[in-house]
Amino acid sequence: MNEPAFTLGVEEEYLLVDRATRDIAREPPASLIGEVETRLAALGLAGQASPEFLRAQIEVQTRVCRSAGEARGELVRLRGAVADVAAAHGLAPVAAATHPFALWRGVEATDRDRYRALERDLQGVGRRLVICGLHVHVGIEDDELRIDLMNQVGYFLPHLLALSTSSPFWQGEDSGLASYRVAIFNELPRTGPPDHFESYGEYRRQLDRLVRAGVIEDASKLWWDVRPSARFPTLEMRITDMCPYLDDAIAIAALYQCILSMLWRLKRQNQRWRIYPNMLVKENRWRAQRYGFDNGLVDFGKGEVVAYADLLEELIDLVRPDAERLGCTTEIADTRRILKRGTSAHRQRKAYAAAVAAGAAPAEALRAVVDGLIAETAEGL
Repeated sequence: MNEPAFTLGVEEEYLLVDRATRDIAREPPASLIGEVETRLAALGLAGQASPEFLRAQIEVQTRVCRSAGEARGELVRLRGAVADVAAAHGLAPVAAATHPFALWRGVEATDRDRYRALERDLQGVGRRLVICGLHVHVGIEDDELRIDLMNQVGYFLPHLLALSTSSPFWQGEDSGLASYRVAIFNELPRTGPPDHFESYGEYRRQLDRLVRAGVIEDASKLWWDVRPSARFPTLEMRITDMCPYLDDAIAIAALYQCILSMLWRLKRQNQRWRIYPNMLVKENRWRAQRYGFDNGLVDFGKGEVVAYADLLEELIDLVRPDAERLGCTTEIADTRRILKRGTSAHRQRKAYAAAVAAGAAPAEALRAVVDGLIAETAEGL
């Protein structure tokens, strides 16, 4: 069996905030995306930034990277370019999955045909999409293998979501969830865990039925937690929140890469991970969405809830040979640091509570949360 490339590509989405008000930028300059593209071209990164669904949103994409370290180096320059251009307009990028207090009704979609069509199709559901996600592509050239690994990796996606949570606040209120972004995204069609497919041919047949019926144009309208990319020979993980700390994002990307490598390694040895029903996977997905890593996940082999720290150590042991082969042992070890200092959801709530305890009104405390997000997004650039 030929070994897949296991290359890595990372896409990050940022919200642009007004440095004076800390609110989402209501009318970012039309020239901003062009200025970012010019800056990136000068750095040898042409074509790696693009507008997103919202006017106050921008996406960056790494090139095809051979390692997590290479991806990190690109993202440092990509984040830096966006931050520098935004600062010249009194703005700042925030790498979080939601804005702590922005009202979605005042946020406009990007004036492009694709996004206007999306807005017309999704209506109120689409207008609430003031959210940002971390998407990770791993290169797997063989179509059949890509589907086989998609079937198996679903078990681990809640583990990744739990490490990434950064959206506890929504429209100025604590949602009670670690990832409210997932709740918003769940309102869209064709989201959540994908069905299990017996083969690539079965996947294509089901997809083609939707395309022929005129329901969707292509596979890019499948917004599952993980999906075969519509553009690249990759398996794209989409469940995770954006991470303000870049090192957290890279650690999660490396862990996803290594999990896929581990599953391929088992397959080469005529073994495979047990494929659990989506009913069970969705339960862990909910636990990660609700609690992050605070209340553990269900180990379906043991039939009990297990502390997340124990699950993570087991997972690190499972992928150790893969991390060594792919050169990302440091990044995998960094997942322990996420547990130690908490996810962004933990830090946002802590910042809010500290501001209120110091005498700040709720609105002022939420602005303090945004200040923390701005600082974390820019750290190390």
